[in-house]
Amino acid sequence: MASRDRKSRGDARVLSTRALNRAVLGRQQLLQRGESTLPRMLESMAGLQAQYAPSMYIGLWSRLEGFERDHLTSALEKATVVQGTLMRATIHLVSAGDYWPFAKGIGDVRREWWLRAQRPRPHRAELEAAATRLRAELVKGPLKRKQIDELVGPQLRAGVVMWLDLVRVPPSGTWERRRADLYAASDDWLGPGLASVEEGLELLVRRYLGGFGPAAPKDIADWAGLTITTLRPVLERLRLRRFLTEGGEELIDLMRAPLPDPQTPAPVRFLPLWDATLLAHARRSGILPEKYRSLVFNIKTPHSVPTFLVDGAVAGTWKHEGGGVRVEPFHPLDRQTRKELEEEAERVSDFHA
Repeated sequence: MASRDRKSRGDARVLSTRALNRAVLGRQQLLQRGESTLPRMLESMAGLQAQYAPSMYIGLWSRLEGFERDHLTSALEKATVVQGTLMRATIHLVSAGDYWPFAKGIGDVRREWWLRAQRPRPHRAELEAAATRLRAELVKGPLKRKQIDELVGPQLRAGVVMWLDLVRVPPSGTWERRRADLYAASDDWLGPGLASVEEGLELLVRRYLGGFGPAAPKDIADWAGLTITTLRPVLERLRLRRFLTEGGEELIDLMRAPLPDPQTPAPVRFLPLWDATLLAHARRSGILPEKYRSLVFNIKTPHSVPTFLVDGAVAGTWKHEGGGVRVEPFHPLDRQTRKELEEEAERVSDFHA
């Protein structure tokens, strides 16, 4: 381990950017593909962003040994994993067990945020009445987005789903049918949500640190779409260990979470659109070098682009087209790295076939 990662300031050990990089890569199963069930994998990585259905499949293929497309489609059909509007009011794929604690933990804040963001601001009573009408219809079975619009109006749909927890259900939102436009009431699809808000908030903290730690409290808040004030009571009652970045920022972590050696090799990996390791809450890991951030996220590509990692950092983009995978490195690659990249590109191309 690098000497700088053994130093401490006071009682807190200082972690280099490379140490933080390997920690996040390891917890995200990007140092070595994991061997686990889909629900357990999703729990270990704090869920997976799912705005574009194929991204879920690519994200899991890069992390899970032996993963095949029908594994996820079958899990969605059996409701062992589920797609819902959760953290930051964006679509996430999570285990069935994590869905209700997450939804309960963020529900109140999500509703208040949505109301503040609307101009003109709708009346809460109007949204609650629309949610009641929609819930009565969903008892009969899942509804398409068009049917929901006809029932409550397209102008209220986005708000109604803040008051009525819905999940996207197959066959929509899968590799085979990518448009996620079929909705069911969460308690019909998964059973009633029995978790409390406090239990949900604690699980959100534990899952984030388990998948992205060590981290600053503000990183957890940014990822979850919550405020530090909301999370502070949870952080105060949890037993956590503390570290420092090289710049002196305090980080927190679960007590026994793994910290790989900073010199652990990181293999070439292909990431999909919206991979959460590239978002601002994980900036400390250096997985997306700042000099390349504008090439991945910009006005023309707010959804990001598919990227590949070399030595644990984004080194270019990739695209599946014409039955193959085209890679575009951001910088020159040595011969051995290019060989590894081509081999992984061939594997991801086979996955698309």
